[in-house]
Amino acid sequence: MSVAVQIKEPEADVRAAMRELGLKARAAARELANAPAETKNRALHAAARLLRERAAEILAANALDLAQARVKNLSPALIDRLALDPVRIDAIARGLEAVADLPDPVGRVLATFTRPNGLVIERVATPLGVVGVIYESRPNVTADAGALCLKSGNAVVLRGGSDSFHSSAAIHACLVEGLKEAGLPEAAIARAPFASREAVGEMLKGLDGALDVIVPRGGKSLVDRVQREARVPVFAHLEGVVHVYVDRAADLDKALKLVVNAKMRRTGVCGAAETLLVHRAAAPRLLGPLIDALIQAGCAVRGDKAAQEADARVTRASEEDWRTEYLDAIIAARVVDSLEAAIDHIETYGSHHTDCIVTEDKATAERFLRQVDSAIVIHNASTQFADGGEFGFGAEIGIATGRMHARGPVGVEQLCSFKYRVRGDGQVRA
Repeated sequence: MSVAVQIKEPEADVRAAMRELGLKARAAARELANAPAETKNRALHAAARLLRERAAEILAANALDLAQARVKNLSPALIDRLALDPVRIDAIARGLEAVADLPDPVGRVLATFTRPNGLVIERVATPLGVVGVIYESRPNVTADAGALCLKSGNAVVLRGGSDSFHSSAAIHACLVEGLKEAGLPEAAIARAPFASREAVGEMLKGLDGALDVIVPRGGKSLVDRVQREARVPVFAHLEGVVHVYVDRAADLDKALKLVVNAKMRRTGVCGAAETLLVHRAAAPRLLGPLIDALIQAGCAVRGDKAAQEADARVTRASEEDWRTEYLDAIIAARVVDSLEAAIDHIETYGSHHTDCIVTEDKATAERFLRQVDSAIVIHNASTQFADGGEFGFGAEIGIATGRMHARGPVGVEQLCSFKYRVRGDGQVRA
């Protein structure tokens, strides 16, 4: 397998190439919508096998991307998102196999009812059609998005960022070969062969009506542009300004374990905690140990006056810190007067992604779970579980933070719409 190189095309050529991808994807979507589950699963298992067989080639492609990333002086967190190793490649392959093992979502009967006139009406899950996925530095999104769309009977047009260009091309080649082995159209998982901004613009216009929905996965500037300019529906994956609120009834050992894991397991993922809130009544007992544990784990802490008083190593937080998704070993810490104050802070500064409460008071936990309006709300577990794979979805295209249709991890079921099948026996309407 040869490693792809970036193609610098004139704008008119990019437009023509992207529209051609869209046309072919639309044709492939019609075939996929009726493809047997066994055929789709065969393609996914073949792609997983090829990922493992071609691991050395994928790592060589990734090395090119990492070298360019270092020249660009990308942050350690972004380089971590970009980097592949044999363990991560095997995890990507296992993700494909996990998606293949899921029940087929297409054709599920969601509801059945009979009208007084004898009409039998079924609501049945159907594919969305053609999904456009625009993403940045994570090469694994290539496999996750391709697998989830295939399993749900959708064609997909992928546009990865320039940072992961070579890695994504190498992974995409395995997916396409899997489609070929299963006898499915190669255009079912299409990939823009360049990383130009013009390609993004064409996708936002809908590729002449070929795209049914767009999923952006990346930084705030990308998502803002997609939401502002898209002419087709969007599953928005906003930044993860994720909070952990440590309540007055929290267990210290549990809080220490959860807070450090939520922040430091992987700082570059969207489920990483960015703000620590501690109940004022618990601060004398919990705040100092929590800050010390974070600093000992290599995390810088920016805090309010109470946090600074608890540990002299804490630097003063600005107003902007409460709104920041660091994606780095930095956390903002604040003391709040009550559960209500914590919820108010989350509503004011959060992104409706993932928020957590640490407490042994079940009534307080239930109030938090009920009142916090985020896609994922957690009690006594790390926010790093905000992941489609951890939810049993096999993988995810992203975590939707809006309130329409798909919310939280977007897996195969969220990539389906529905239609009504109506069966009669000669009924006419008066």
